[in-house]
Amino acid sequence: MQNISKALTGSGKTIGFVPTMGYLHEGHLSLVRYSRAENDITVVSVFVNPTQFAANEDLSKYPRDIQRDEELLIAEGIDYLFYPTADDVYPPGYQTFVVQDKISSLLEGEFRPTHFRGVTTIVAILFNIVLPNRAYFGQKDAQQCAVLNRMVNDLRFPLEMKVCPIVREADGLAMSSRNIYLNETEREEALVLSRSIRYAEELIKKGERDVANICAGAKVLYTGVNSAKLDYLSIVDYDTFEPAEELVTGGKYFILVACRIGRTRLIDNILTNV
Repeated sequence: MQNISKALTGSGKTIGFVPTMGYLHEGHLSLVRYSRAENDITVVSVFVNPTQFAANEDLSKYPRDIQRDEELLIAEGIDYLFYPTADDVYPPGYQTFVVQDKISSLLEGEFRPTHFRGVTTIVAILFNIVLPNRAYFGQKDAQQCAVLNRMVNDLRFPLEMKVCPIVREADGLAMSSRNIYLNETEREEALVLSRSIRYAEELIKKGERDVANICAGAKVLYTGVNSAKLDYLSIVDYDTFEPAEELVTGGKYFILVACRIGRTRLIDNILTNV
């Protein structure tokens, strides 16, 4: 893969890169389309990265279907599918990790302390293999994008990070490979995530600026949702991901939510301008 990329860039081609963990949905495919529109070559990787899963998380159960993924990607007209094994990426004796310090310690970092270390490490490895000009990520993983943006800037990776809009189901649920875990009742109850952050956004549009009041109002929607266990509903600064207390006119903020619906942990967010 690295040799192919060197040859392509050496001949003047631009490379767009979409890193995924597979079991692709329309959100992933939208990233492929952004890449194809802006680059000569599009590379997609499929790799379920073991270093970003804690011992109690769903690595062994994470959905996989490489044949289906390949068919979808061929239909989208990608140029290369990079599908390494765990031993390819982390050979015996592997011992180097990339750690982003501040943003990765907040929110998701509190609930999944080893997660972002695994994300930054695998993405750094993939960047060094694929050598892209541009890399494409979805806003659904807003904190992950902020962590990776910081890594790219701090470590001077010679590429452009592109963060693309969330793709939702018709009823508002953010697309996720993990949605397949939800049974019919849980699938309906999972809509509380998008409803709660939209409710918070409406409060902001009506002039509410006190974050505690906004979040308290949005959290009421979880009352009576039997399968829901809320990890957090927070409003944070767009750049730093520091929790906000009072919203400032002209500021940009993420409204973020993480919640377990039954055994499935889902996240969602809205970016709002005050």
